[in-house]
Amino acid sequence: MSNNSGLPDYDVCDVTDVTAPAQLRALANPLRNAVLELLLERAATVGELAAALGRPKSTVAHHVSVLVDAQLLKVVRTRRVRAIEERYYGRTARIFRVGTVTTADGAEEPCCNNDLATAAAESASAHRADELSSIVRHVRIPREQAREFWARVLELANDYAQLPRGGDVVYGFAAGLYPTDYPTLPEAESAAD
Repeated sequence: MSNNSGLPDYDVCDVTDVTAPAQLRALANPLRNAVLELLLERAATVGELAAALGRPKSTVAHHVSVLVDAQLLKVVRTRRVRAIEERYYGRTARIFRVGTVTTADGAEEPCCNNDLATAAAESASAHRADELSSIVRHVRIPREQAREFWARVLELANDYAQLPRGGDVVYGFAAGLYPTDYPTLPEAESAAD
């Protein structure tokens, strides 16, 4: 469990590895991803989620049920309102790390959502309005150093997700680390030559 007393307003594990097919299918839906993002802030009822997403309660209830069945959401508290028990849902982890999936023949294959494609689509209007901040750098480093750097990026993303809520605009934060075919310089010749 996280020792951070900030966001969200319920206890949650920091990282969960997602490999089960039902979990991967659940994460592949944009509306379910929006539900998960909203729940990084605080626990919410289906009605609150439906209002925030501008979707019918029945639609949101279906998607919440899929996320609960996939063990990505859980009921974190309840409240009695008249004769009805209202459920507040929360995430089972702050970060869902997508790893490998086992195929029918027993082989393990890497799988992941392309969050950068999602970010590119979301950021198109900001780009047109000249309100997009982005950067790309290419560095030749050992694989282990890349893993260490990515761990730092995940910490930064977690810090970002826990910033106090306010204002009237939701800002996206995207990061990616990937091998490329980008050209590299040859080793430098020694100065003695």
